[in-house]
Amino acid sequence: MENPIVKVENLSHRYTAQWAIRDINFEIRDKGVVGLLGSNGAGKSTTMNIICGVLKQTKGEVFINGINLKDKPVEAKRNIGFMPQKLPLHLDFTVEEYLTYCADLRMIDKHKVKEMVGAAAERCGVAHFRGRLLRNLSGGYQQRVGIAQAIVHNPKFVVLDEPTNGLDPNQILEVRNLIKEISQDRSVLLSTHILTEVQATCQDIKMIEEGKIVFAGTIEMFDNYIEPNSLILSLDTPPLQDELMKLEGVKSVEQMASYKFRLGYDGDKRTAQKIAAASVNNGWGLMEMMIEKSSLDAVFASLSKKNPN
Repeated sequence: MENPIVKVENLSHRYTAQWAIRDINFEIRDKGVVGLLGSNGAGKSTTMNIICGVLKQTKGEVFINGINLKDKPVEAKRNIGFMPQKLPLHLDFTVEEYLTYCADLRMIDKHKVKEMVGAAAERCGVAHFRGRLLRNLSGGYQQRVGIAQAIVHNPKFVVLDEPTNGLDPNQILEVRNLIKEISQDRSVLLSTHILTEVQATCQDIKMIEEGKIVFAGTIEMFDNYIEPNSLILSLDTPPLQDELMKLEGVKSVEQMASYKFRLGYDGDKRTAQKIAAASVNNGWGLMEMMIEKSSLDAVFASLSKKNPN
């Protein structure tokens, strides 16, 4: 059987007396985007830094394309591209100078540097800015350069730490599309604490909470854990809150604006249908009804209970 791109076995690490992660185990075998999801302080950064060879683990092993990272770090790292959350950009370099510098750090054959720098810049949509100083690029294009340096040596595995952090909505969509595009011929591990980021980009999820894996599976499997617990209603002629509270299946009512309400309900899809029917029958003028999912904190809590360690 072919080696997995990444194999993590019993990975544990502690800072002084406190364990940051304990007994982390997972494999990544296929191309595509895998989400490393967890709240701040859950152990994501520790896990990523060990996988990328930035930090030496207390216990356990990491194999990159079958190579033990601890035993043969240089050979293993040839297969890894890494974009940390805080981009290591040299702002007085041009795009081309910076990517050439990164290619040299990756020990790319000097006869291939220009070709591979050009290919990475083209793929990440920054080739037309190759002569521009990094400090003069927008945040979105700086992120693109950050991704370009992570793939300049054409690695099989790329790790991206909070790649859309600090970007505006349009830039977020552009970077998401770029991540999906580069994942077509390599494995990408995307670390984030934002649930919607994982749902928009990833096919699989590894969730860490309190230093332990609490979920590993497909995005479809993960969505089954996220139960709807409220409805957002927009009504043109809203009734009193007491009338909404009397509706079958409604457990709470919160008025968010003069025309908008949050209704806590029992999660039964028939309840939503009954609310829509009541709006028609009573002339409330239903303009919008949206299911609101459980919060990420609630999902973490639920998964932690279902996966005790």
